[in-house]
Amino acid sequence: MADVQEIDGAVKEGRRERKRRQTRERIEAAALALFLERGFDGTTIEDITEAADVSKRSFFDYFPSKEEVVFAWQDSFADELADAIAAQPEDASIAEVIEGALTSLLLTASSDPQRLAIGALIRDTPVLRARDQLKYTKLEKKLTEALRARFGDSEEERLRLRLLSAIVVSTLRIGGERWNEGAHELSLQEFAQHMFGELWATLADLGALVRQRDPNR
Repeated sequence: MADVQEIDGAVKEGRRERKRRQTRERIEAAALALFLERGFDGTTIEDITEAADVSKRSFFDYFPSKEEVVFAWQDSFADELADAIAAQPEDASIAEVIEGALTSLLLTASSDPQRLAIGALIRDTPVLRARDQLKYTKLEKKLTEALRARFGDSEEERLRLRLLSAIVVSTLRIGGERWNEGAHELSLQEFAQHMFGELWATLADLGALVRQRDPNR
């Protein structure tokens, strides 16, 4: 009997969690649709709760502010990055893993009209644009964790992978800024390959300079 009760409790807990997830997704979908239709500043929390058919209290159970709806959606990119790192071929080098995972995600994102529209919304809304930089901190942490899971977790590797993640995410930020500046002769895939080529070449050149000054390093 105890086993049956435990199983039944687990099922009920799963149903509750599923219901919460569905409510959160409904609020998020309603909010993003309204932001794209009316603009971020032109949308109120009351507009969102009405569209999602939830109470204002329920909204704040899931999101502390309108801004957090946008960035909760945006944070999913970090989780997708971790999955993409794990999905790369087993025999790939660390450079191939990083480049393959990020290029794949960027191409997927660029083919999603909603992602593109929300990216434009963020760039055009000062309060969102200011907060947008925090996403890179989360990306850096998620990338470090994913690389540690794949390539080792020794104390020495932790530092190396954290430094590498910081450099890669900075390259992603700079590349994104350059891409958003205007028209390009290259496709997005070619542009990404060019940026990664510059990154690896720069790291190799710096390593060579260090070894010239100190052959023992």
